[in-house]
Amino acid sequence: MKQLLRSTTAYKAMARAEFRSAIVLFPDGKYLRELLKECAKSFFGGGERVSALIEKESYADCLLLPEAGGKLDVDDCERITEESLLAPVEGARKLIVLDGFHTASVLVQNKLLKVLEEPPAGVYFLLGAEAEFSVLPTVLSRTVKYVVPPFAEEDIARALARKYPGEPVERAAGASGGIFSVGESLLLGGGEEFALARRFLEGEDLELFCREMGERKDKKEFFAALKSLLRDMLMQAAGQTRYVRSADLVTGYPMGAIVAALSLTGEAEKQIQFNANFASCLYALALGIKEEKEKWQR
Repeated sequence: MKQLLRSTTAYKAMARAEFRSAIVLFPDGKYLRELLKECAKSFFGGGERVSALIEKESYADCLLLPEAGGKLDVDDCERITEESLLAPVEGARKLIVLDGFHTASVLVQNKLLKVLEEPPAGVYFLLGAEAEFSVLPTVLSRTVKYVVPPFAEEDIARALARKYPGEPVERAAGASGGIFSVGESLLLGGGEEFALARRFLEGEDLELFCREMGERKDKKEFFAALKSLLRDMLMQAAGQTRYVRSADLVTGYPMGAIVAALSLTGEAEKQIQFNANFASCLYALALGIKEEKEKWQR
């Protein structure tokens, strides 16, 4: 995974430090903290000792907040302000890394505006967020933005193969949407998400199915499997069978209905990103797909 993270433009740009405050936008929330640590290593020159300390989150001149799995709060803001006023311990620069900035409240983001705009001498800020829409425009305007796009399918496949040698990674990589953690979950799930996607498109007991899915946390994985299955169905309908990865497709969908279903799924995925209720959104998606299917079957 580190090899994949070090291939990003954000990682490579850190060595030049052409910023005082920067934000990295990376859609893979599970590995956002790992990317930020790799960026911090690059910022400090990639030396073995310093890199090892950054990996353990114990390098004196690199403060990483909040604690893993936590959320930035007002107390963190006070600590950040205090730390920014202290001189670096070992060198001429100090880096303050703020993980999961997309989860920070409006109050917290506003409290950090001043120090992000005018960091004290020798102090640099590196923010990490999954998505831009969760970050205040005033914060974005005060930071240099590095966007890490989804990785290529081939890169995901190679990274999965390195981490899980001997496993059949192609289908998981193809469905990942360029997000390593999604491909990883699909691979480790043993096909469960693909089976759920098939059940969803078959349309039986939809209300019950959507209620059950509402309790699950792996929303990204389900949508990834659903889009992958729909793409395979589209390739099958278009006669492009060499591009089909699934051996067990849902039948009865005209090509126009499949195209519409892909579009509707994309819209539903966006609604979930904006915190729409998963069960309700999924049921509305099911009804929309059913309507399109019936329309194209007439």
